[in-house]
Amino acid sequence: MSLDARVVLRVIMGFIFMSALLFIPAGTISWTEAWIYLVIQFGSSISFWLWLRKNNPELLKDRLALVKKKQKNWDKVLMWSMTPFFIALLIIPGLDAVRYQWSFISGEVKMIAYIVIFISLISFFIVMRENTFLSRVVEIQEDKGHHVITTGPYRYIRHPMYVAVIALFFALPVALGSLYGLIPAFFVAAAIIFRTYLEDKTLHKELPGYLEYAQRTKYRLLPGIW
Repeated sequence: MSLDARVVLRVIMGFIFMSALLFIPAGTISWTEAWIYLVIQFGSSISFWLWLRKNNPELLKDRLALVKKKQKNWDKVLMWSMTPFFIALLIIPGLDAVRYQWSFISGEVKMIAYIVIFISLISFFIVMRENTFLSRVVEIQEDKGHHVITTGPYRYIRHPMYVAVIALFFALPVALGSLYGLIPAFFVAAAIIFRTYLEDKTLHKELPGYLEYAQRTKYRLLPGIW
């Protein structure tokens, strides 16, 4: 299967999977907030695909791999343990905001959450453009000349992608109108923070030049805090 065909299949399957997790618990497809999110999410995914296809097809191919031989065992365990919370993050808002209406979030707050989602996706693109080694898994890519990235957002924090992802996961349930959806978002964020810690230790040990970079760029996620 060609690279383009694999990407198209992944996008279609992802759309079907996410739509099912959103709309089946809601009991209806008449859910404007969910459709807005899907348009933003998959519009950005297609944009990323087109940009990578033209500018960095190797990274596009690499990011299609969900599991890799060089992936650290602890990373495999952590990723699988996070999966139920990812699923809950999509299931709970439909039950909460639409079917049972347990919580209420104003339209103004939802709009702010959508803006945060949009900014998070733009930030993710900036990080992806800057870091050509942005794999989905924790690995050192010796065969590709893996080296420390110190430009762009990496001048300020060592793991800017995780900041964008955490912000997106907290904004998502709010945009969908669900306060209860923040519960799985919290656990996903905690797992990402733990992954950041373990990944940072790995890079210190295995990536040449990372120790010196870490001494210059002291913070992992939040400048002045951690």
